[in-house]
Amino acid sequence: MDGVVLVRHGATQWSSARRHTGRTDIPLNAEGERQAAALAPRMASVTAAGPVAVLVSPLTRARRTAEIAGLAPFDLDEDLVEWDYGAYEGLTTAQIRRQAPGWTVFTQPCPGGESAEQVSARCDRVLGRLGTLDPTTTVIVVAHSHLLRSLAARWLGRAVTDGGMLELSVGSTSVLGSEHGVATLRHWNLANPLTVDPLS
Repeated sequence: MDGVVLVRHGATQWSSARRHTGRTDIPLNAEGERQAAALAPRMASVTAAGPVAVLVSPLTRARRTAEIAGLAPFDLDEDLVEWDYGAYEGLTTAQIRRQAPGWTVFTQPCPGGESAEQVSARCDRVLGRLGTLDPTTTVIVVAHSHLLRSLAARWLGRAVTDGGMLELSVGSTSVLGSEHGVATLRHWNLANPLTVDPLS
C-alpha cells in the first residue's frame, strides 16, 4: 500500500481531563468538533491523491471525527477500539499510580482489562487486512491514542510496549510508510491545525 495515515480523534471531556477513556463511548466536546473540522482540508488532499480506504473505530468519538473531517463513507473495524483499561477506566495516570507506582498502560497490566499481547493481536489483524489491499491504496485509520501507538509499533515490527515512546496528541495525524522495503514512520504526531505547537 502507498501509506497509512493515522488520525487520532478530537478532544473529549475525558481526554481534556487526562482520564483514561477506553471503551466508555463518550462524544467529542466542542473543541474536539473544531479539531475534526480543521482536519478536513488535510484529509481532502489525501483522498484526492488516489485510491483510499478509510477504517474507523466504532466508538462515537472516532466515528464523529471521521464524519466531520469529510472521510465518509468509511468501514468500521472493531479491532480499532481503544485499549480496554478495565478497573482503570476513567482514572488519570496520577490516580492509578497511587495504587500502582510507575504505572503506564505499556508497562504494567490493567486489572480486568486487556494485556499488551491482546492488543498486539488486534493490531496484527488490522495490519493483515491492510496487507490485502491494492498496493496503490492509501489507508486512513481513525482511532485512539494507545491503539494507534500500538499499531505504529507493530507496523515497525516492534513490540506493542514500544508504543510508549510515541507521544500522540488529540486531533493529530501521522503517516506510516516504507523505504526500500523497510517500514518507516514518515511523519508522526503532526499537530492539529487548531493547535499551537510550543516547540515550533
